[in-house]
Amino acid sequence: QVQLVQSEGGSVQAGGSLTLTCATSGHTDETFCMGWARQVSGKNREGVASIESDGHTSYADSVKGRFTISKDNAENTLYLQMDNLMPDDTAVYYCSVVSRETTMGTGVPCTNLLNTDLAVWSRGAQVSVSS
Repeated sequence: QVQLVQSEGGSVQAGGSLTLTCATSGHTDETFCMGWARQVSGKNREGVASIESDGHTSYADSVKGRFTISKDNAENTLYLQMDNLMPDDTAVYYCSVVSRETTMGTGVPCTNLLNTDLAVWSRGAQVSVSS
């Protein structure tokens, strides 16, 4: 099992930047894909960005060109660089990982599993953007 420790969020003004980190430990060699999601109170959780084992990345349309997901395999750490933040980005942000075993067992693309209960989730951190 993989454990996730996420950095604290923060408060910034519109147009500002913030970087979230997610340190993984445990059976990190089992990680197949990783991602970030966010949730506004009263709304469904939304996938924000994902990165696969080969480094391929994908983003929600709402953050394309502003957010960058990356990972440091040596440090077992996932990052989300958020630039040009807008008030609509205010949410609780979570990182998640899906294992190779889960992916192969379901036959579903790994990134499709990131925003499900089959993923391992961090505790989440509040990001607030003021106008």
